[in-house]
Amino acid sequence: MAVTEPAPVAPPAAHEGILRRQSMRESAARTYARSLPIVPVRARGLTIEGADGRRYLDCLSGAGTLALGHNHPVVLEAIKKVIDSGAPLHVLDLATPVKDAFTTELFATLPRQFADNARIQFCGPAGTDAVEAAFKLVRAATGRSGLMAFTGAYHGMTEGALAASGGAEDVRVTRLPFPQNFRCPFGIGGERGAEIAARWTQNLLDDPKSGAPVPAGMILEPVQGEGGVNPAPDGWMRRMREITAARSIPLIADEVQTGVGRTGAFWAVEHSGIIPDVMVLSKAIGGSLPLAVIVYRSELDTWQPGAHAGTFRGNQLAMAAGTATLSYVRENRLAERAATLGARMLARLQALAMDHPCIGDVRGRGLMIGVELVDPESAFAGGTGGGSEPAPDPVLASVVQQECLRRGLIVELGGRHSTVVRLLPPLTLTDEQATAVVDRLADALAAAERSPHRRTTTGATH
Repeated sequence: MAVTEPAPVAPPAAHEGILRRQSMRESAARTYARSLPIVPVRARGLTIEGADGRRYLDCLSGAGTLALGHNHPVVLEAIKKVIDSGAPLHVLDLATPVKDAFTTELFATLPRQFADNARIQFCGPAGTDAVEAAFKLVRAATGRSGLMAFTGAYHGMTEGALAASGGAEDVRVTRLPFPQNFRCPFGIGGERGAEIAARWTQNLLDDPKSGAPVPAGMILEPVQGEGGVNPAPDGWMRRMREITAARSIPLIADEVQTGVGRTGAFWAVEHSGIIPDVMVLSKAIGGSLPLAVIVYRSELDTWQPGAHAGTFRGNQLAMAAGTATLSYVRENRLAERAATLGARMLARLQALAMDHPCIGDVRGRGLMIGVELVDPESAFAGGTGGGSEPAPDPVLASVVQQECLRRGLIVELGGRHSTVVRLLPPLTLTDEQATAVVDRLADALAAAERSPHRRTTTGATH
């Protein structure tokens, strides 16, 4: 069934003026504002209302930050309670009842074997700063300097985090193959591809002539988000834990986007049952406000006072909002809900792929879903099975994103060539809203396939 576009209910002049001034005043580095030219003025749950009166279903959710959607009542009440209490809003790293409640609730959600022997460091209020803290921690604890990370990774935009990400240009980190079924680096996919990736890692560490000395740590994402929504196989995750543990290499799990129920478990490492040495947490733990921490094995706590700090590491409002979010997700079993609803959405999208050859792959875990768009008439070397796979189609993906926006659906693009349509709806998504999201995406895809703006990308993105 076709989904009609949301009609403007207010004069467009005001919001167009705001967008024009933004383009004149803000830096060329702005990102989301380029592909999503909207001016949000109100929001609740899944829905955003723009200054022009149009309403949108938000499947970006602050890049996964809004576990409960926009302005959830329990979050607003927690923030209001702190403000009304007269509590200080800025406390550096001093102890407060608000911080104590947050830490207690956070530790209650962590795997018990991990939480029982863990320390926490509050960082600057962004995930990338927590990644930097994790690197400093393992370097101090091991006396080593090197790091191991994976192709397709994204860990942030500060210097050290960016160097460990897939788009790094100044390579100072040993890069390892991340297993994938679609576009497997070894042309195999499945369990065999994952096993070869693990053996490659093990051989690199054990070969005295590999050129890769034993590192201070290894960092990985249980599901790569910006890299194209690539879930790490559970067996491969266990092999990485075995390989690093046997060689006394701290394993860092970057759960900035996968945490707080997003993947169908409270923490994505729980799918495989591994216990990392360090967990990097941000986004949803702040209940929509800036907050980032690392939690780690107490044996690694060897750094000196002031080894890592940040003026805004004591964000009281974020801690209160985070406590409310963590407890709400836990008490209402929203991780299990994400697993059930995510599987249902994946099944519908996989059925949609049967009728649309431009859908190369549908994948994800819980409510972290990706749809990779391809040009079915153009080959891309290195496909599964030793052959070739359809070429990525970034132009089609961009058109689909804009057609989604015209239909009142906000989605983000990711992956190697920005060809993966990413869905990150809040965990409070209803059955009816999930149906509406898939319906609008299907309608946008059909419109994009007919669009005169679509151009072949053969040879352009290889």
